[in-house]
Amino acid sequence: QVQFVESGGGLVQPGGSLRLSCAASGSIFRAQTMGWYRQAPGKQRELVAFITNGGTTDYADSVKGRFTISRDNAKNTVYLQMNSLRPKDTAVYYCNSAPVISALRGSWGQGTQVTVSS
Repeated sequence: QVQFVESGGGLVQPGGSLRLSCAASGSIFRAQTMGWYRQAPGKQRELVAFITNGGTTDYADSVKGRFTISRDNAKNTVYLQMNSLRPKDTAVYYCNSAPVISALRGSWGQGTQVTVSS
């Protein structure tokens, strides 16, 4: 079963930057559109960015122009560069396919906490 391991989160001041990484086990990764999701306390998990296996990207309006998603298929890794961070970006960040396919529903990782605060 594919597993995702997210890393790179932390505490950052408003306006700061972080780069998240998500490493995936298994070859299924390379064929999938991959997404970064986030879940803030008391809220549902939301998709913030995705990238196709061909490199096409799209973003939620709330992060457009500030976040950049990328992937390295040779390393089975997807990245999220986050700039100009705001307190509302505080959440646990996860990766998975976008949309989440049935084979990957059980593959959610532990996520990585991002806290934006002064």
